[in-house]
Amino acid sequence: MGPGPSRPRGTRFDNGVDEMSDKTSNQSVFRTSRLEEADGDGLNPTSNRTMGEIIAARFSRRGFLRGSLAATAIAATVSPMALMTAGKAKAQTAKFSFTEVEAGVDATHHVAEGYDADILLRWGDAVFADSPDFDPANQTPEAQARQFGYNNDYVGFIPIDGSSEHGMLVVNHEYTNEHLMFPGIVTVVDGKVEVAPADRKRVDIEMAAHGGTIVEIRKDGGKWQVVRDGARNRRITSTTEMELTGPAAGHDRLKTSADATGTKVLGTINNCAGGVTPWGTYIMAEENFHGYFIGELPEGHPEAENYKRYGVPDGSYAWGNFHERFDVSKEPNEPNRFGWVVEVDVADPNSVPKKRTALGRFKHEGAESIVNKDGRVVFYLGDDERFDYVYKFVTAGTYDENDRAANMNLLDEGTLYVAKFEEAGTVTWMPLVHGEGPLTAENGFASQADVVIETRRAADLLGATPMDRPEDIEPHGDGRVYVMLTNNTRRKEANAANPRVDNAFGHIIEINEEGGDFASTEGRWEILLKCGDPSVAEVGATFSTETTRNGWFGMPDNCAVDSDGRLWVSTDGNSPKATGRTDGLWAVETEGERPTSKLFFRVPIGAEMCGPLPTPDLTTFFVAVQHPADGGDDWEGFGRPSYYEDLSTRWPDFRDDMPVRPAVVAITRQGGGKIGV
Repeated sequence: MGPGPSRPRGTRFDNGVDEMSDKTSNQSVFRTSRLEEADGDGLNPTSNRTMGEIIAARFSRRGFLRGSLAATAIAATVSPMALMTAGKAKAQTAKFSFTEVEAGVDATHHVAEGYDADILLRWGDAVFADSPDFDPANQTPEAQARQFGYNNDYVGFIPIDGSSEHGMLVVNHEYTNEHLMFPGIVTVVDGKVEVAPADRKRVDIEMAAHGGTIVEIRKDGGKWQVVRDGARNRRITSTTEMELTGPAAGHDRLKTSADATGTKVLGTINNCAGGVTPWGTYIMAEENFHGYFIGELPEGHPEAENYKRYGVPDGSYAWGNFHERFDVSKEPNEPNRFGWVVEVDVADPNSVPKKRTALGRFKHEGAESIVNKDGRVVFYLGDDERFDYVYKFVTAGTYDENDRAANMNLLDEGTLYVAKFEEAGTVTWMPLVHGEGPLTAENGFASQADVVIETRRAADLLGATPMDRPEDIEPHGDGRVYVMLTNNTRRKEANAANPRVDNAFGHIIEINEEGGDFASTEGRWEILLKCGDPSVAEVGATFSTETTRNGWFGMPDNCAVDSDGRLWVSTDGNSPKATGRTDGLWAVETEGERPTSKLFFRVPIGAEMCGPLPTPDLTTFFVAVQHPADGGDDWEGFGRPSYYEDLSTRWPDFRDDMPVRPAVVAITRQGGGKIGV
């Protein structure tokens, strides 16, 4: 979620379960978390049937609401596939074999017994051989641009010469938490906390801390090391020059006073999840771009409705006070240049990153891909906001594994689809193509450029299904796709089949593409898992009975399907008051006793669990610990707001002269071997 004024985690239900605000901060006074729509009702104005209504209709129609209250609660929330396999599950061998971590809350991280969790890269660490040492009390924009950025989110690995022990690590830096980053800017008087207004230097440091890091890493003696003199090492920031390509490139709506061509833009912002393409490029997804803009459009401006649908301007950042391009009153087209998928060629550190407009403009959570059986490449995309949509993009061209250069512009031509989930258990992928259906000039779409610039409005008109905050979406090689739906506390429709008035804990949907064809326009869907504490009946969670009290979780966010086909889920939103546990990484069984879940790794207080990324040989799991110490007033172990001078944790250094530092962690098995087996 993006930085922005946030509110306390929530109010307590009568049953003792905390209502979770959607990815808000642990503190109500700082600009924190990921700047989503945390304090709003969602920006979708349509009356399209929500996923909750469809789930309710589907399961009640199939007659699942019979029997005792307990049977009703289970049948209302467990997928038919899960029910069918439950009886056979105990006879099958578990795919995950590790001693589970104890769920809880404290100042450090914890990993399963028999594993090491080593800090690989921290905010401020050197990326280049000549990078300056990290000096948190004397930060500069120039130094930050040569150091590892803030709030690491997506982590990708691109092998060098096919090796799982030598490659390029690619990491997104999503946003900044100034109260944790900078000394001397927080004042506490009578328990009230204020953050000093930003100045130009502080803004420029934050801008340099955004973007991404590309760095060579190598395993040496069983431990990963950063190769700081790697020839392809690179920092990408919010001022890196980029090229707009695809159907919107050069359109009048993307032109500014600094770029009369509508094809050049400075930087990328709020890069959440992402992906690595089959041809070895790095995908950065621009999510909550709305918070970086201030000002007001002139009255009657043609972009007014477009920006309203995206929440622009939000004004959470002060960048527009010092850089006019972030002030819509001065550069009204600049927001149209953000909200895209960015592709970076890591093989060339001087290459110009490309914003691939064919994949649509919205609050992209990620862009995981798979090569389809016909050679086309399919990307799955989530729009991370309450009541927004699930998408996929199918390239027009096919992937050539023997000719990397031939693949380098595959993302400029293809078809973008949006999902409509039916109560009969089918999903239809509807093409967002100019001239088809309502996407015509009469409705304000003069070309495909207008369709991709206003992807949300185009999807509205097609009747796409509003979802509960689609985040990471991961394809599985057998035709399955896993959709992480973090939560939606604005859902007001209650019924026996979907008993949670507010979906505070989220759920996971499993799509089975027709015939195992990822390019198909039809498929089927099931609920793999309703999240939350299964011991509280009113929550309606559906973890298997084999899941322990440590194994359940709420707020699924990112995920990974490893090379053995196993699902791993990381979370964002668990907190002391809400769930009695921090975020972490859980192994979720999708075969046999599904959905059994086991806790493998947990983060320190205030942190979000990002990544996760297994190496191809499954001997390393990279995870990203984001915004540790962002909170403390809801943890009995601290009990007050957390900021630079008074932190709820000083992870990972635990030194008085060092602030808390987001970091990438490399998890390996002691003595070697595969993770989790």
